[in-house]
Amino acid sequence: MSETRRPTTASAEEILGLYFPVLDHGFVSLVDYMGTDESIERAARVSYGYGTRQTSQTRGLIRYLRRHMHTTPSEMIELKFHCSMPMFIARQWIRHRSANVNEYSGRYSLMPMLFYTPAEDQLQTQSKQNNQGRSGSAVTPEKYAEAVERWTEIRQKSRSAYEWMTLEDMARELARIDLPLSTYTQWYWKIDLHNLLHFLKLRVDPHAQWEIQEYGRVMAGMLKRVAPLSYEAWIDYDVCGDRLSRMDLDALRRLIGVDDASLRSRDGVSLDGAALSELGLAKREAAELLQKLAARAVPDFELDLSRASSAEAFAERFALAVPKVDGTSLP
Repeated sequence: MSETRRPTTASAEEILGLYFPVLDHGFVSLVDYMGTDESIERAARVSYGYGTRQTSQTRGLIRYLRRHMHTTPSEMIELKFHCSMPMFIARQWIRHRSANVNEYSGRYSLMPMLFYTPAEDQLQTQSKQNNQGRSGSAVTPEKYAEAVERWTEIRQKSRSAYEWMTLEDMARELARIDLPLSTYTQWYWKIDLHNLLHFLKLRVDPHAQWEIQEYGRVMAGMLKRVAPLSYEAWIDYDVCGDRLSRMDLDALRRLIGVDDASLRSRDGVSLDGAALSELGLAKREAAELLQKLAARAVPDFELDLSRASSAEAFAERFALAVPKVDGTSLP
């Protein structure tokens, strides 16, 4: 194979084709990418080739572009992933309509009988504050055991019906219709960097469903290897940064003693509800402002290469889970 003239990064090349496990049967692999941090600068300036700028200069421009939301240069980078996830996660994922997707076809191929089972610490009660999420408090071990028993019963019946219909040569597109949302699917997913950063910002957020956060964390680690300067700017301005409203800024000016006329020292400024309501902040807006002012831990999405497997390892697992058309029982 001849040496490529495309811009590459050694850290990204190291993980190409490696499959990183997610949840109990899922995975993410970076199968290809086009462009690096330097591609963003080149697109922004469109006036010179590679190798003419220092890294510090590229970093400064990328951070400026991110800070001021100049997004089109980052659309010049694309990443292609091979992912496998439970169907209920795929349905959340596909709402990000800015990617090119080709999903495993249950009309054409037999579905692997692999189902997601949450770990005991993840089966939690319903949140009282967030109608979309879990509370953070796990159910009792007895309830978890009963839930697993009920899941197993449902899956066995669905699997039995699916295998019977396919063995009787009924159309696969109809045989699949009662498989549960815990069944695993997979796809190739290609997206440009601008839209990937938006996807990751939403999906690594603590308010996102935990299962899709797990995928987001692995993909963020892959991005860190493809475009480390863009990754750094995303962490600083999106993950650990925040937006401020006009009222937020008014409150901050009051905190530090800034007005339109002068900058002066001021002690003991209160952030009580009355003080903030005078500045036009509703109760919820005031609470969010306090959250923005709180210090944030910087996440580390570094990949653990020791957990990576080959494509063949996952292919074998999924192949073993496909029903046998001759009636052979599955392991």
